[in-house]
Amino acid sequence: MSETSTSLIRRLRGRATGLAVAGTVLVLAAPASVTAAAAPDPVSVLTYTVKERKAAVSYWTAARIKAVGKSADLGPTGPKAKPYKGVALKTVGRLFFVNANGADTWCTATAVKSANRSAVMTAAHCVRRGSSPGNTNTDMVFVPGYHKGKRPYGTFAVRSAATPRTWVYDSTDDLSALVVDADKNGRKLTDVVGGQAIAFNRPVGGTISALGYSATRPQLGEELLRCVGTAKKADGTQAIPCDMTGGSSGGPWLAGFSTTTGKGTLVSVNASLDSLTPTKMYGEIFGATAKKVYDRAQKA
Repeated sequence: MSETSTSLIRRLRGRATGLAVAGTVLVLAAPASVTAAAAPDPVSVLTYTVKERKAAVSYWTAARIKAVGKSADLGPTGPKAKPYKGVALKTVGRLFFVNANGADTWCTATAVKSANRSAVMTAAHCVRRGSSPGNTNTDMVFVPGYHKGKRPYGTFAVRSAATPRTWVYDSTDDLSALVVDADKNGRKLTDVVGGQAIAFNRPVGGTISALGYSATRPQLGEELLRCVGTAKKADGTQAIPCDMTGGSSGGPWLAGFSTTTGKGTLVSVNASLDSLTPTKMYGEIFGATAKKVYDRAQKA
């Protein structure tokens, strides 16, 4: 079932709307009890078997990718989101998956520099439903540099996905770090496309480029869109002026971004909107929690 504006995931902080293209009503779960004897692991990790990963790559045929874009229309592209113009942005791509309801959908994700040369950053709600531990996504693949049906750098199956435990039980800290398989030729992700630098504990501010494959027309996820604005603190997160919507979830916030080099520094990801007719995009502030999630992925 394709997503409409009424079925976007509603975040718990009230003012925010999740950005995954196909979602359902948020199912709330009581936080697990914590005993003094055993502090819970702050990072939750989903893993996919070799069989599941091979099936995921086979699942996402050109025809299925074309169909999923046509299944979602979230209205016209707003005036703040412009088609990306610049050098081919190899590090950013579409993240395709089947959600917990069995619906084909997508988010946006970014290859980042990492010890294992295989890490990708996105939003937690692109991996699993918040406050609902059993509702996780499957058949997940990353297609860097996706553009109008073309997969110039191949398709990378997701082998594991790390999210904050706070997302799993409380729907806070909407960020995730993925680990992807090597491509069909045995090459690791960032050996093929490079990786964006990533920063933690960076002061909020400065000019930010946010990118994503928004399910708004005429693009319908087939082209990368970009918003540019100054980041400001907002209720424990950060915000920039932006009207991208579903499908742009997990897309990078790049500081110091150059359209000539295609490089910047990742400081957050698209997480939520201020309304169903958006004027602002919100992203988490990458601090200690984000660093733990990223480290779990880059060391996998």
